[in-house]
Amino acid sequence: MRKMKKKIVDIVTYFVLIAWTVVVLFPIFWMVTTSFKEKLDVFLGPKYLPWVDFKPTTKWWVRIFTVERRELITPFINSLIVAGVSSFFAALLGSMAAYALTRYRFRFGPMKNDDILLWIVSQRMMPPIITALAVFLMFRVTGLLDTHMGLILVYIAFNLPLAVWIMANFLSQIPRSIEEAALVDGASRAQAFFRVVIPLVLPSLSATFLLCFVFAWNEFLFALILTYSKAQTMPILIAMQHFQRGPQWWDISALSTLAVLFPIAITIGLQRYFIKGLIPIGK
Repeated sequence: MRKMKKKIVDIVTYFVLIAWTVVVLFPIFWMVTTSFKEKLDVFLGPKYLPWVDFKPTTKWWVRIFTVERRELITPFINSLIVAGVSSFFAALLGSMAAYALTRYRFRFGPMKNDDILLWIVSQRMMPPIITALAVFLMFRVTGLLDTHMGLILVYIAFNLPLAVWIMANFLSQIPRSIEEAALVDGASRAQAFFRVVIPLVLPSLSATFLLCFVFAWNEFLFALILTYSKAQTMPILIAMQHFQRGPQWWDISALSTLAVLFPIAITIGLQRYFIKGLIPIGK
């Protein structure tokens, strides 16, 4: 009887997981297939299955790499620079802040280490639109509008709480005796951190970097408010296609697929580190 109940539970669980996977992946499937459809196939749809419902074409992909190449290169490079640099510093600074919170005792009024960590994480819960106007005015005065540096600073600030929260969990599991042994051998605290602790949590650091990278790569609000032309990123380029030329879904789908492929390629390349980084060290 118990085996039968367990089997039923397993079947229902797998059914729900498969159904939810289809729901999650269907928009991506629709986007990819639309990038290979003719205009009539898009407007006369729904047509989903290549070579069954429609004949695939690569003309839109050829177009974005030829006719639209100049419009594509700058936003793509901007996204790569802004997301890469901001994620690197967010992961680095986040790991340093998390190390301090897990190795030293702090007290600010009634707040102790756990309270400080909770306060840092709470900043990530704040809707970005609340600070958008203030950031815009501050950047206009300082000359950081439409610059890589401006977006990098904003993305570091908004990804830093996430990095601190993730790294604090893993750094708290590193035995202090390892660092103490390095200190006894004459290493400074900074040397113990970079030469002993960082190699131990490198998979977690890679996972943190990837999460920050994805958030920065997909960010739209601040990229829209703080850039005009020089520092525009891929989300802005994709949104502009709709407003400039109308709903040309085939072109938008090709650009969107290209924008999605790069983070996916990085994630697959670092998949081993990403999985290790999300599993507690003691497990």
